[in-house]
Amino acid sequence: MQLVIVESPAKAKTIEKYLGRDFKVLASYGHVRDLPPKDGSVDPEDGFAMQWQLYPDKAKRLKEIQDAAKQADRLILATDPDREGEAISWHVQELLRAKKALPASVDRVTFNAITKQAVTDAMAHPRSLDDDLIDAYRARRALDYLVGFTLSPVLWRKLPGAKSAGRVQSVALRLVVEREREIEAFVAQQYWSVTGLFEMGGTPFKARLSRWHGDKIERLSIGTEADARAAEADVKAGHFTVDTVETKPLTRNPPPPFTTSTLQQEAARKLGFSASHTMRIAQGLYEDGAITYMRTDGVQMDHSAISAARKAIATRYDGGYVPDKPRQYQTKAKNAQEAHEAIRPTDFSKDKLGSGDHGRLYELIWKRAMASQMASARLERTSIDLADGTGKTVLRATGQVVKFPGFLALYDEGRDDAEDEDARLLPAMAKGDAPAKTGVEVERHETQPPPRYSEASLVKKMEELGIGRPSTYASILQVLKDRAYVTVEKNRFIPEESGRLLTAFLERFFERYVGYDFTAGLEEELDDVSGGRAQWQAVLERFWRDFKPRTGEVMEQKPSEITAALDEFLGPYLFPDKGDGSDPRLCPNCGTGRLALRGGKFGPFIACSNYPDCKYTRKFAQPGGADGAADNGPETMGTDPESGLEVTKRSGRFGPYIQLGDGKEAKRSSIPKDIPGEDFDLDYAIRLLNLPREVGVHPESGKPIMAGLGRYGPYLLHDGKYAKLTGTAEIFDIGMNAAVVRIAEAANGGGRGRAKVEPLKTFGAHPTSGGEMKLMAGRFGPYVTDGTTNATLPKSVEPDALTEEEAIALIDARAAKGPAKGKKKAAPKKAAAKKAPAKKKVPSEESGGKGIRGRAAFSLPLSRVSMAHREVLRCAACSLSCRRSARSLPYPRPRSRPGA
Repeated sequence: MQLVIVESPAKAKTIEKYLGRDFKVLASYGHVRDLPPKDGSVDPEDGFAMQWQLYPDKAKRLKEIQDAAKQADRLILATDPDREGEAISWHVQELLRAKKALPASVDRVTFNAITKQAVTDAMAHPRSLDDDLIDAYRARRALDYLVGFTLSPVLWRKLPGAKSAGRVQSVALRLVVEREREIEAFVAQQYWSVTGLFEMGGTPFKARLSRWHGDKIERLSIGTEADARAAEADVKAGHFTVDTVETKPLTRNPPPPFTTSTLQQEAARKLGFSASHTMRIAQGLYEDGAITYMRTDGVQMDHSAISAARKAIATRYDGGYVPDKPRQYQTKAKNAQEAHEAIRPTDFSKDKLGSGDHGRLYELIWKRAMASQMASARLERTSIDLADGTGKTVLRATGQVVKFPGFLALYDEGRDDAEDEDARLLPAMAKGDAPAKTGVEVERHETQPPPRYSEASLVKKMEELGIGRPSTYASILQVLKDRAYVTVEKNRFIPEESGRLLTAFLERFFERYVGYDFTAGLEEELDDVSGGRAQWQAVLERFWRDFKPRTGEVMEQKPSEITAALDEFLGPYLFPDKGDGSDPRLCPNCGTGRLALRGGKFGPFIACSNYPDCKYTRKFAQPGGADGAADNGPETMGTDPESGLEVTKRSGRFGPYIQLGDGKEAKRSSIPKDIPGEDFDLDYAIRLLNLPREVGVHPESGKPIMAGLGRYGPYLLHDGKYAKLTGTAEIFDIGMNAAVVRIAEAANGGGRGRAKVEPLKTFGAHPTSGGEMKLMAGRFGPYVTDGTTNATLPKSVEPDALTEEEAIALIDARAAKGPAKGKKKAAPKKAAAKKAPAKKKVPSEESGGKGIRGRAAFSLPLSRVSMAHREVLRCAACSLSCRRSARSLPYPRPRSRPGA
């Protein structure tokens, strides 16, 4: 028997169909072990020796692999064809060797696509594990571990609120923060444009002012409205004729097939997918055998794939769309290894596959790969100058015409910038023509700051700089979101306060290690290791020799010294020049103190040097306090008429709140966001402080119904059960009748009992069973059922796109397989015949003590139970301690053993 190990069960299921009966395919479910998250897992003093730890949830999988390996004559490691795949194979081999279960023959095979041809070819050409790739994996894993476990403790002690820092994630965060600084420092400039509206032969077109008073007009040339109106008057008064017509042929070549990064970028632009979602869908398509391996930075395709693509193009279009020679591509990305093919479909004859997101992503991959082998598009760009009689006022119209679409007939690459005006179509014109002028447009514009990074543009920038690897982009961006260092609004990254402070800290104290060139250079060294050109411990030693002393120096500094250094470093950002010569650090509250960065329990903030006399503060991430979010201390709202205590409005970590009195006994309440500022007065504050209020007594239970404001918003409470309210005002306005109805509705549909699950979609009756078919949301994913048979939806089928025909096919296929494993039909019950009393015996130690917890299990007289058996019974019945379970035994409790 030959044992084949892959990563995922879906991949195992697919390739098992291609292999004979002599093969058994098992999945490791990804990595089986990793460095334990504790100090000492990597020892720099011992040649960077690593201590690996088995994932607890992989013990069962490994036991299954181990048992199969003991019976196998040959082990075939068929994990993914990259550094991570090589590492998984190495880990499996090392664990089997430690368990003395490694077969005599061990081979490594790789295939770039899960097709029968690719799998059988790989099996016919095995190799040994690649030690260079394994060393590169160990170097990268040790490097990331050492940075994280050395730098993070420094952050926790010196920078409150910071969660972690990573070798690559911190550099990606720096890109986001620096772009935000550019946006904040940007000063908009006003400019005007003057455009003439014309018509020729029934076709309207526009021509922008390009010369005025004989001078060339640049974008910012017309800076005032007065100049714009003067230019408008000249255009209105002028009689324009065609002065020059310039036509230039253009050729647009198709883009190469997708790499990991370009797939993430294009899926974000055209499909709105996040990088992580794109990779999940691509993983499913790869495991289904639909596309080649999706983690690659290579842009080349296999010769057989190129031939298949050219054949598909010739079938779909005429021969003019197939170039004379096959196209060959070379990547322009920094640090690209080009170890694998580009991402392409495994069968070019299939232009569609699956539905929903799977179908959309597959179609995008298919179109891009097909277009990469199509003929170039031929265009014609036309520029027309319209001059008045004096020749001093000239308007220019530009446009282009597609003479031959080529690859554009199938695919046009998305762009992050706006549409080019040159793409407009122009009517045919010749010198001396006088098109009819229909109007003049004058528009005011402002220069725009650079846009915030989207996932697509950030991945593109990281690739250009050589930061990270294609397989890591999705996880890097996800870490930034999970750590709350950034937020995403309208698909754009915005740095949070914690992210900005972390970046400032690293730039000030670890500038080298968040440098773009340094990070890219380290990636090149790791690539040298994978190529056998460098020794992995030597790379780590060079990094550690400088990094470790630097972290020690920072750790020795006092928190106040860290804060002072950051205050100086961030001075231009926190206290920008006001432009009037005044001190930007002057406190706006007291007028004498100076503002500075301070460290607090919940993170940094800006405070006045005259504290506690002046209690002015503002948050760290609010330069200049321009948003009016400054905190000048408690604001007195008035006095509570009942208690006589002062009611104050304050600002806390979680937002504004009100407080009644002072000290530990003071009563507090947050101020809900849905209360308008003009309505929030002393009376409203007292009403909030007096919550919860009793709405009345429930007519059936006789128990009170309370209305209050909780952690999750306004609520009703009755007999320990809650019902949500729509807004804060409803707490005070809701009456008994409405409250009883809300309580009843919550009990029926939102109580702790299991609510009725509504189908996601309904179909007609199943043609065989007659049961109504429904699409349901299950614990392990969506499934379709006819009331008798449940069929899980494949990954490639989106629930929203499921048709009735597909539902019938899924149910029929599932029914044909019979009952699930381990679920047998219950045999019909028979009348129990009277049996002779079974001979009772004392459970042995080998029995594991099953069934001996209760007294009924011990029906032998105590005199017939030996002391040895008593000891066995007592210990077998114990789950926590001998003393505890011995009390329930049907005989006198024996003396406890030492340590029992």
